[in-house]
Amino acid sequence: MKHLQLRERLNELKAEFTNGQKMLAEFKRKQVNLENSLLRISGAIQVLEELLAKENEAELTFADNQKLLPEEAD
Repeated sequence: MKHLQLRERLNELKAEFTNGQKMLAEFKRKQVNLENSLLRISGAIQVLEELLAKENEAELTFADNQKLLPEEAD
């Protein structure tokens, strides 16, 4: 009788182990997908920051050039 109980427990543990391996593989897949998403988002942030910096630089240059122009007389 005890042998049968040990065998059943062994089978339960093996099933738990297999399920745990499947869950771990799924979590790893999700981690890779999340890392890829974060990498894309990071790249998009960098591009937008660079565009905004160029736009600010262009605005400052325009403003500086306007200061250099002689004022029109009314």
